[in-house]
Amino acid sequence: MQTAADLIHRKGVAGTSIPDVQQAARVSASQIYHYFSDKTELVRAVIAYQVEQTIEGQQPHLDRLDSFAALRAWRDAVIASQERHDCAGGCAIGSLASELVETHEPLREDLARAFDRWEVPIREGLRRMRQDGVLVAETDVDQLATALLAAVQGGLLLSQVRRSTQPLRAATDAAIGHVESFAA
Repeated sequence: MQTAADLIHRKGVAGTSIPDVQQAARVSASQIYHYFSDKTELVRAVIAYQVEQTIEGQQPHLDRLDSFAALRAWRDAVIASQERHDCAGGCAIGSLASELVETHEPLREDLARAFDRWEVPIREGLRRMRQDGVLVAETDVDQLATALLAAVQGGLLLSQVRRSTQPLRAATDAAIGHVESFAA
């Protein structure tokens, strides 16, 4: 799965064939087709894998989203990850989405679920902040969670294009500033 995910992230879905995965993973076609009936099923598995990898990489921070300092620590971790990769590659889930959403409706639905899955721990953290009195009771945590994830996604894309984390920092700082406007 990791080999397929890496190839697809580097070359795109259209640029990656089953024989490419087979060769890179050093497995037979029968091994691949034992688990995946076709390329769409393989891509579905890659989407699931990439969202789990993304969340797992951010998990320590996502699990502790209970303060403004925790939001900034999460932001810092996302930025540090991009710096380690010299802002190359962008977001694996975002890259898949931009390639597939207009041409593969069933995969678009998988990608929507992937982003929803990533948004859940953000929403839960904001909900904890509201329950703990950090945010006012009227705070719409669903809307704020979407805004934070959108800031991360947009920031990752611009950071990839500009090869600088400045856009990611600016977007996430603005989103966190908006969350702070709901401070109790």
